[in-house]
Amino acid sequence: MKFALSPALVKNSIASHSWLGLLTGALMYLVCVSGTVVVFAKYLERWEQPDVAEFQTLSPAVAGEVYGDLLVASPDIGGDILLMLPRPDEPRASLISAEGAWYLNQDGSRGAAIANNWSDMLANLHVYLHLPASFGMIVVSILGAMLCGLIISGFFSHPNIIRDAFRFRLGGSRRLQQTDIHNRLSVWGAPFHLMIAITGAYFGLAVLMNMLFASAFFDGDQERVIGEIFGAPPALQQQVMVMDVETALTRMAQIAPDARPMYVTVEDANTPAQYMIIGAEHEDRLIYAEQYRFDQHGEYLGNAGYTDGPAGRQAIFSVFRIHFGHFGGWPVLWLYGLFGVALSVVSVSGINIWLARRKQRDALNNIWTGLVWGLPPALAGSALVSVISGFSAVAGLWLILVGCIALAQVRNDDRRTTAWLQLTTAALLALLVAVHVTIHGADAVTGGALLVNLFWIASAALMLVLAIRRRNQPA
Repeated sequence: MKFALSPALVKNSIASHSWLGLLTGALMYLVCVSGTVVVFAKYLERWEQPDVAEFQTLSPAVAGEVYGDLLVASPDIGGDILLMLPRPDEPRASLISAEGAWYLNQDGSRGAAIANNWSDMLANLHVYLHLPASFGMIVVSILGAMLCGLIISGFFSHPNIIRDAFRFRLGGSRRLQQTDIHNRLSVWGAPFHLMIAITGAYFGLAVLMNMLFASAFFDGDQERVIGEIFGAPPALQQQVMVMDVETALTRMAQIAPDARPMYVTVEDANTPAQYMIIGAEHEDRLIYAEQYRFDQHGEYLGNAGYTDGPAGRQAIFSVFRIHFGHFGGWPVLWLYGLFGVALSVVSVSGINIWLARRKQRDALNNIWTGLVWGLPPALAGSALVSVISGFSAVAGLWLILVGCIALAQVRNDDRRTTAWLQLTTAALLALLVAVHVTIHGADAVTGGALLVNLFWIASAALMLVLAIRRRNQPA
């Protein structure tokens, strides 16, 4: 099938596609790889602290005791207090407040402090690129918007894109190989890639849109905009008392029998305006959670309208699950993982095509090789130092990545550098599993921790095979 596109449009589309790709390639690669891993964050958190008690239910009575015990220990605590409830895919409970963050045992007693050093680093890299939060989110969202442009310009750049959907020239030149890999993965994954681009662009650009709408329609009041979009909080003025969490959770069974409570948040704790939110998951909806609101006596005040409110509100609160694949269980997670790898390869192959077109080879080639194949050992190495010492995973990642780029420049040989970094990744992953099992014993080979360790072993084997193949390739 051939699109009836004018040569001028195709030429302009190719130029814009190339420039957008060059502008976003390296950052897009970091965002795509980290995002692919972050899809499995709930399992990575269980792997980081495998000795935490796991269970499926926390009774309303125990949940009430948890909040009461916190007030006994810290009677003047303020701000918001979050109690995460166990669920089938996240069988842990936790308490997060201004006083700290802890996992909970099934009897409500405090367990270990939450210390997801490495998985938090990954999430921060994906959402903020380790930049200051507001600025970083805007940068990543702009990357999402530019990815939309890349997808659209990519289709207009290839009039024969449907006809060539299964064309591979793996025996030809490096440029032809990279072009076919880039184009085929782009076509097959286009619906997924576009969805990720649009939802990713939303997160940061929503901040700018909020400011714009506030200035244009709400006299600069951004809180009113948030209230219109997400539902305004209840206006309460009451004599402060201990929140009746138990009653609120008990009443949820009658208010929304088909919903599964995920968390309880006490908003503006210890103030006359305090109230409770019970976030509940609806398995037949894509929203992250419906918010059911209660006063301090446990009396129901109404819901936020994410299940039955305006269509725009429902859509906005579905963005998180759609972007990270948190729906549909394991089949969807694995699909997101595979398409995330494909999008990472597309990002890399696009730059590879541009490099292959150049007539000379210089430091830019070495930097790109060091970045692309230095990221896997940087991720594995930062996880290893985090497990062993609690050393900053952010510092570990960037120190190793910069070291890999420097090594690539010193070696000045793409094939040998790639093979060496692949072999290093395999060794680090194998060592990571061995150290994790040594430190955590039986906890490292059960539940979520076992799944992650098996994945590390499989990844190490893959990297070893790739390294051997790369070393055996002719120079």
